Amino acid sequence: MSAVPFERRAVASLASLYAFRMLGLFMVLPVLSLYGEVYDGSSPLMLGVALGAYGFTQAILQIPFGMWSDRWGRKPVIVVGLLLFALGSVVAAQASTVYELIIGRCLQGGGAIASAIMALVADLTSDENRTKAMAAIGASIGLSFSVALVLGPVISAGYGLSGIFWLTAVLALVGIVILLRWVPTPVITQARSHRDAGAVPELLGRTLRNRELMRLNVGVGVLHCVLMATFVVMPLILEQQLGISREQHWQLYLPMLVLAFIAMVPFMIVAEKRRKIKPVFLGAVGLLGAMELVMAASLDASLVFLAGLFLFFTAFNLLEATLPSLMSKAAPAGSKGTASGIYSTSQFMGAFIGGVGGGWLLQEHGVGAVFACSTVMIAIWLAVAMTMSTPRFLTSVQVPLEGQDPAAAEARLGALPGVAEVVIIAEEQAAYLKVDNKLFDRQALKSS
Repeated sequence: MSAVPFERRAVASLASLYAFRMLGLFMVLPVLSLYGEVYDGSSPLMLGVALGAYGFTQAILQIPFGMWSDRWGRKPVIVVGLLLFALGSVVAAQASTVYELIIGRCLQGGGAIASAIMALVADLTSDENRTKAMAAIGASIGLSFSVALVLGPVISAGYGLSGIFWLTAVLALVGIVILLRWVPTPVITQARSHRDAGAVPELLGRTLRNRELMRLNVGVGVLHCVLMATFVVMPLILEQQLGISREQHWQLYLPMLVLAFIAMVPFMIVAEKRRKIKPVFLGAVGLLGAMELVMAASLDASLVFLAGLFLFFTAFNLLEATLPSLMSKAAPAGSKGTASGIYSTSQFMGAFIGGVGGGWLLQEHGVGAVFACSTVMIAIWLAVAMTMSTPRFLTSVQVPLEGQDPAAAEARLGALPGVAEVVIIAEEQAAYLKVDNKLFDRQALKSS
């Protein structure tokens, strides 16, 4: 079933809001190591802390913001988050010391609205179109990352780091306008709460102990740790080792990111359409680690280093796309929202550790140590990932019970072709299913 205009409008506006926010966070990645020397008290370690600081507050507040949005409403919580993000951007734009910069970055991360936005997407879309809606949000993140790597060097060349932060503040305010003027306001009742969109406190312990999800949480943490650590040193290598002026870095990133995205697409098709996601995933993890070694060994060989960087971006994009898909498939029925909250927390904590760890390694042991440590972490991740079960290609479906007997509903739904799991939540008058879309007939669900 195709999305109705109402849903398309909701998803497009929320995807743009999410993209603006992530654009502001990502734009400093390719330039902070280069321009951060202007701050009093700056050092590789402190700039690494500033780079990853947003991840710390994001990780701490990710799940609470989602729960607050259940209690006080999606839009008010998102507005508060965007105002915090704008405030942090203003503080960072006016910073003269690295400590003020870190405070600004922490405030930026304090607007941890990702889970509230995802919950709002679930509120405004039907079960049939929710997976596509979540994929659109994910695509907006990938697009904002690519645009940020190009736009960051361009803006900083003309206006410095403060220019990036002022633009980020403006984008946050634009996000508020988009939210209030174009995003519909959902009317949610208890029966329409979405366990597949928001974290449920009583499921946190069980979800944390789920071994399949634990592997993926470790993986996304390592992935973003390595990304941050790599960008602590990458801008310096391009300028100091390869002789590419900082004003020209965007000319390198633009074609490389476009080609990396194109190179990733066939592997995504094989992973999802041919259901080969595990070998594709493991291959991407292995490629990521191998390229860290290649880049470490080719600091004086421009073409080899740049080829390694291209393949690093290809592997990163592929993993950034497959990890959420694996998480969705592995989450038990009725636990997707909780699993997603823990996954996002792991992702942002990894970003924080990568920034701090990368800065410390660069300061104390040099560029080679950053690549070496990243390679070891990826090798451990690969060893952990190889023990994962072959994923079942299941998607989540929520079914309102509307006064039906829970036991009878569970038996009826469980007997439908393609239904692998059924969880009945009596107090919500809802059933949560995990289904194989190749076998599951939604029309049979409606007529049964």
